[in-house]
Amino acid sequence: MIIEPAVPTTLNPAAQFAGEVWLDPIALPHEADQRMVVVTVRFAPGARTAWHSHELGQYVRVTQGVARFGARDGSIIEVHPGQTLYTPPGEQHWHAAAPGVFMEHIAMVQSGDDPAKTTTWLEHITDDEYNGS
Repeated sequence: MIIEPAVPTTLNPAAQFAGEVWLDPIALPHEADQRMVVVTVRFAPGARTAWHSHELGQYVRVTQGVARFGARDGSIIEVHPGQTLYTPPGEQHWHAAAPGVFMEHIAMVQSGDDPAKTTTWLEHITDDEYNGS
């Protein structure tokens, strides 16, 4: 057993996120056959991801604030602390902090055979998509 080494908090890239979104790794693979990646992600009020999908799906556990998750059909789900959202493999979606509040979630995803294809990043969401209009 080992205590994981500290990894600095990183600001997520503007190409995939709008507003300030910070990431702290919790668990990363050690062995070739391990695929689980777990990270804490903190969103400033109104900050959001771009549209994206995950090859093997994703679980997100909201720990603080109010999260918004949007789907291509225009639906938005608000998720509160203690709730876990599952996104199936290949479903295009976005995550965000609701207006006026910080939001934190724990994201859990399994890497695919090619880790570079685990998450497919697409275009940024519009303000209308974020607001559900």
